[in-house]
Amino acid sequence: MKVDAIYTLDGKVPLVKAVPFGLQHILAMFVANITPIIIVAGACGLSAKDMAMIIQCAMIIAGIGTLVQLFPIWKIGSRLPIVMGISFTFVSIACVIGAQYGYGAVMGAVLVGGLVEGVLGLFAKYWMKLVAPIVAATVVTAIGFSLLSVGAASFGGGTGAEDFGSVKNWILGTVTLICCILFNIFAKGFWKQLSVLFGLVVGYVLAVCLGMVDFSTLSGTGVIALPRLVPFKLEFQPSAIVAFILVFLVSATETIGDTSALASSGLGRDVTEKETSGSIACDGFVSAISSLFGCMPITSFSQNVGLVAMTKVVNRFAIATGAVIMIIAGVFPIVGALLATLPSAVLGGCTIMMFGTIVVSGLQMIGKCGYSQRNVTIAALSLSIGLGFTQCPEIFNIFPSLVKTVFAENCVAVVFVSSIILNLVLPKNMDVQ
Repeated sequence: MKVDAIYTLDGKVPLVKAVPFGLQHILAMFVANITPIIIVAGACGLSAKDMAMIIQCAMIIAGIGTLVQLFPIWKIGSRLPIVMGISFTFVSIACVIGAQYGYGAVMGAVLVGGLVEGVLGLFAKYWMKLVAPIVAATVVTAIGFSLLSVGAASFGGGTGAEDFGSVKNWILGTVTLICCILFNIFAKGFWKQLSVLFGLVVGYVLAVCLGMVDFSTLSGTGVIALPRLVPFKLEFQPSAIVAFILVFLVSATETIGDTSALASSGLGRDVTEKETSGSIACDGFVSAISSLFGCMPITSFSQNVGLVAMTKVVNRFAIATGAVIMIIAGVFPIVGALLATLPSAVLGGCTIMMFGTIVVSGLQMIGKCGYSQRNVTIAALSLSIGLGFTQCPEIFNIFPSLVKTVFAENCVAVVFVSSIILNLVLPKNMDVQ
């Protein structure tokens, strides 16, 4: 049976067919790509002009990072259909450091931390043995669970929105979700995999009709603009650097989970050591480059891993068209400004199922590891501690502020550390009577 090229890594796909799939990936992550910047820039007291400039750079860096993942440079990149974007993982620590030392200190810490993660990625074969299959499977499951609240918040209109949970947001999110499901049911062939894009388009048109799209943000937007090198003076504060290195390690664990989930759900196989190493190296080194343009760290986007898991579309050329769209959106600010008008409720209607797909992928990976007493103990206890403790972050109050910043509300980090420790200390022969 002949497999459509869109479902293969290197299949030849016509541009007219590839672009919709690439655009679907970009629309699925666009709002999430710029939201961390808005939060951190606000905490650091940056001007609207600086914020717009950083958002512009974020699109370009995310596009470049995605291309490096798809088409590796030396050992940097995984050669997998991984879409890169600005990481939420660093928001908390960046806000704290930015408020204390200024945005320049954040950029200095990102530069050093990115280089550390990049080097660790290149030498992953020496330490990846610590990340046993059951550890990776548990982390993937945790990533899925951690994103459920993100999808729900988007469905309600976006965290902090004045009309959060309003009737209009419920209508937008519900109609978008139903359109995604119906399109997936009734569409034929590869068109079935464009259900998310269809839902986004219908939801957007409905939002325009309901007067929920703010086009005023387009006024005054420049036609073309190029990023500036080192727009903020880099400062190197030791405490900020140490904190960011720790969070970069957490980010690396998420990347391991995302890469494992993508290989498992999208390609139906286990991830290779080379792919994991290249993926982590890309995260680190491109994040270091990102800091030179005044931008936050980037990482693999779990939203897009969920999209691959749902559609099974893994073609590198198709995903690359999305990366090019991101770069164009950065060079031509009007493109990015237009994409930014997409209401959060529409995005939530599309992503809520994608995030659930990641949870299911993680559970399937746990199943492949086998339900031995040892594996069940590692998965069950790690998820209980990670998801449970971070639901009441006050439990971390006895720890130093640095520990609280890294772990108190990051269930993926807690699950990773817990599963690593359990995998090291639990006896290998637990099932032997």
